[in-house]
Amino acid sequence: MNQTKLKGNPVQLVGDVLEPGTKAPDFTYVKEDLSEGTLYGHGDAIKVIIAVPSIDTGICQMETRRFNSDLGEKKGVKGIVVSKDLPMAQKRFCAAEGIEDVETASDFRGSFANDYKTLITDGPMKGLSARVVFVVDGENKIRYTEVVDDITHEPNYEEVLKAVESI
Repeated sequence: MNQTKLKGNPVQLVGDVLEPGTKAPDFTYVKEDLSEGTLYGHGDAIKVIIAVPSIDTGICQMETRRFNSDLGEKKGVKGIVVSKDLPMAQKRFCAAEGIEDVETASDFRGSFANDYKTLITDGPMKGLSARVVFVVDGENKIRYTEVVDDITHEPNYEEVLKAVESI
């Protein structure tokens, strides 16, 4: 899929979002403390990559809170919330909300959105990521992908958790 919607209006993505069965490309991101992390740095953990446009929007905040709660209880599972936000903004939100069970990953100088094909290429959110969730197994194979039908909607949390539990 190479598009989604924003308030019902189509927006184009840079390419076809990576599908299940694909090897998840490694990517580098900036952590809250300005050090760098990588997807593969999480070893053989199951990784839930939660791509959002901006942690400063209500839907992204609700999604982050929900995954923090849902994934925090799961051993061997790492939630990674990826956005183009600066690490300082991500840190401020997480500190204010008590977000400790998912990691925020700033893509402000990275290539995640382009590599995973979540980058919005037109419309008012051009340059940000679409709302997409990937579940990646311990061997870094994508096992589940959800491109949310409209950026203003939340993902299907139950399906994401089912995908995690099936690994």
